[in-house]
Amino acid sequence: MNALIEYRAKWAAERARDAFLALADGTVFRGVAFGARQDALGEAVFNTGMSGYQEILTDPSYAGQFVVLTAPEVGNYGCNPEDEESRGLFLSGLVVRRVNPPSNFRATESLEAYLTRHGKPGLYGVDTRTLTLHLRDHGTQRAYLHVSGEPLAEAEAVARARAWEGLDGQDYAARVSAPEPYAWNDAGRFHVVVYDFGVKRNILRCLAAAGCRVTVVPARTPAEAALALRPDGVFLSNGPADPNALPYAQATVRALLDARIPLMGICLGHQLLGLACGARCGRLPFGHHGCNHPVKNLLDGSVAITSQNHNYALADLPDCLALTHVNLNDGTCEGVRHRALPALSVQFHPEAAPGPREAQALFRPFVALMESAK
Repeated sequence: MNALIEYRAKWAAERARDAFLALADGTVFRGVAFGARQDALGEAVFNTGMSGYQEILTDPSYAGQFVVLTAPEVGNYGCNPEDEESRGLFLSGLVVRRVNPPSNFRATESLEAYLTRHGKPGLYGVDTRTLTLHLRDHGTQRAYLHVSGEPLAEAEAVARARAWEGLDGQDYAARVSAPEPYAWNDAGRFHVVVYDFGVKRNILRCLAAAGCRVTVVPARTPAEAALALRPDGVFLSNGPADPNALPYAQATVRALLDARIPLMGICLGHQLLGLACGARCGRLPFGHHGCNHPVKNLLDGSVAITSQNHNYALADLPDCLALTHVNLNDGTCEGVRHRALPALSVQFHPEAAPGPREAQALFRPFVALMESAK
């Protein structure tokens, strides 16, 4: 306890509250800079998970966003290479209430050192409860994070946030996707080609655990090239930003559907499947971000608490798609299945990184589709 008090006192003595997050609606939240000292633009969203901050930081789906953590204490168990979900950090920055020194045998570095090493800015000392309520009531906001220490008027920061292009209409999947194909593992009963729109490593682990040999391909890989690998199934991964800005991916999904290859999508992959079939995909007021979202499975009546990270949702489903899952908080679409073709998808993250794990069984229907095809 004394070490924690001294740690916070040291930070308070060394750093003034000259950093802030300026929202496009003119609201400003002041705090203390930590991590990389470089200003950034992004979209402010809140995550309601109580743990799993390293998995959140390394989720490529947060590209272009400032993540506001509602958990009041962050950093307690530090960071380590084993909990990384991708090859880097793609988010714009992190906003928290308190940052603590690590006290865990698995930690190899502190949260601040981790952010600094990856060149990502952070802001602590913020009333994140008030900020979260503001985003919930007024919607997701474009924002400017000022942590550089250089003089900057709040009004100028607000103006920069308003002038930013935002995420709508932007293809961030191509920015975070792997540049080249690669093999994740070398053995399995089924060969699955995974489209990397921002894939998380635990998706690949779950597929491998389900008996799949996994080959990962970049987001812009044509369907013909994927099918030339002779897969038993194709998987459409999660990813960031606006699915409407990926017409090439929608065309790829349509070609894969025409080939009648077993197909499964998660998150962005779910949205792309819906768009390829004729559904509409629109922006949610403040998105779903966290690991405590209840989802009902309409096929068996079960309810699972799920991990989610998305700003858009499918609506106006065409007749060829059957609704299989709904969000019990707002009734939005959380899963579909094609009525005639071997294709299914879910909006949430059954791979559970961070948890919970109760939806991981949803990889089984995809394996069943491949078994039926064989």
